[in-house]
Amino acid sequence: MLGNLDLSIAIFYIMLILVVGVLAGSGRFKKVKETSAEGYFLAGKTLRWPAIGLALFATNISTVHLVSLAQSGFDTGLLNGNFEWMAAFTLVLLALFFVPFYLKSGVATLPDFLERRYDRASRDWLTFISILSAIVIHIAFSMLAGGIVLRTLFGFNMYLSITVICMVTGIYTILGGLRAVVVTESIQTIVLLAGAFIISFAAFDKMGGWMPMKAELLKGNALERLSMLRNSDGSGMPWYAVLFGYPILGIWYWCADQTIVQRVLGAKDENHGRVGALFCGFLKILPVFIFVLPGLFAYTLFKTGQLDLSSLGVDSQGQVNSKGIYTLMITQLLPSGLIGVLVAALLSGLMSQISGALNSISTMVSYDIFKQRRPAASDKQLIRIGKIAAVIAMGFSLALLPLLDRYESIFNGINDVIAHIAPPITCVFLLGVFWKGASAISAKLTLWIGSVLGIAVFVLNKLIPDSWIGQTPFMMMAFYLFLVCMILQVLFSYVYPVQHTVQSRDLYWKNPMDPLRGKAWPGIGNYRILSLLLLAIVVILYVIFN
Repeated sequence: MLGNLDLSIAIFYIMLILVVGVLAGSGRFKKVKETSAEGYFLAGKTLRWPAIGLALFATNISTVHLVSLAQSGFDTGLLNGNFEWMAAFTLVLLALFFVPFYLKSGVATLPDFLERRYDRASRDWLTFISILSAIVIHIAFSMLAGGIVLRTLFGFNMYLSITVICMVTGIYTILGGLRAVVVTESIQTIVLLAGAFIISFAAFDKMGGWMPMKAELLKGNALERLSMLRNSDGSGMPWYAVLFGYPILGIWYWCADQTIVQRVLGAKDENHGRVGALFCGFLKILPVFIFVLPGLFAYTLFKTGQLDLSSLGVDSQGQVNSKGIYTLMITQLLPSGLIGVLVAALLSGLMSQISGALNSISTMVSYDIFKQRRPAASDKQLIRIGKIAAVIAMGFSLALLPLLDRYESIFNGINDVIAHIAPPITCVFLLGVFWKGASAISAKLTLWIGSVLGIAVFVLNKLIPDSWIGQTPFMMMAFYLFLVCMILQVLFSYVYPVQHTVQSRDLYWKNPMDPLRGKAWPGIGNYRILSLLLLAIVVILYVIFN
């Protein structure tokens, strides 16, 4: 239980974000208020690269990451940091290969893009999957992590506190649209990073630095915790699973998920969209050091008797219940006042994730469902339907909390779900953009069959955990499902040959080098130079931490 000062700081921060969000959405940060559907859902396509990069990062990094990456750092070391550094490779793919098509086609949603490249059936299926994943992955899991934090720190009722936070977030998101979301996410990213740096420094200082931490790992024969790539060591993430499996998850998440890509769709132009995505790639280097590493420091602090974990309890196997390790570090390593700042950082992650997902859901419901059935719908009607959809999605997410709370690791729970829904979507996007012969019928059948296979494998994994399916690492299972989907779509494309429309014939790369020939800013702002720099930094980091 924390003091009044920390609670006051948290409340002040929530109200500040509410005020900023409402003002941003009302047009006070711009000369005129956006009343068009494009202005509401895509910020009038005026977003510049810093706002895009910060908003992408904020939408991705939620309370789940702060809580669960610290938990994973405590349990297995730096291993789950692969989800952060590997993202750099997929963000380069987004910047180089996908952004030009998305912006050139002028789409408001990724399902809309899929219809232009393939057909209406593919659009409808992606809309359904995207809305469902936004509710479960982006909102409900984030709510769960936020509820655990508020319950642990303040003793609040989890469901009541999360409902209040969601209402506040919903007010400015529903009133202000994407502009309010991006403005608040930019602020929340800065607060989130500041809070993460504070707890990282506190853990580093308490341990006495890097070398004492490393010495303690060596003493306990646990130096492999500093390695990012490992052999099969019982972690469920051997190096080959990371190498082959992550791209399947990452391409869907960063290149084909509406909740993430919507920030890019609101870009002022192609270069702002590309550089914004790459800016996010550079930011994704940080989480290993400020989210995962503190958990590893917590492990060595525990081993040296400098961190008391008695309040966390142990499970039936005698293992520490590490779900609450991040909040425990906050209360034991920080003084009052700074704890309030950390709570604000945690709330930043929660609110940014919820606001981004609600905005994407409202956009898809308006454009991909309502407008398809009522083509003559006015902008006012589209905005109203989008707001109603956001309210319904929030209520449904709250209802899912008791079910999702059964996962021991929230982060692993999210990626487990993604691993079984991503393969068919990744497949149809990759083949659609890179292969002229990918046909509409093949995409539709691959999405349907691949999704059914993913659900079947997921269910069997839970019902028969000792089977081959149950024992296969989830990222390798994602790779296997992806291979099946690739074979299916290629075969179906030959059985049902492609018949390109006027739009679809311009929505695939004729030459693999074409993406690099687009107009670029001079100097360091050149997306080609930034892509090479980002890739070089990540490769060097992998060499150091292997």
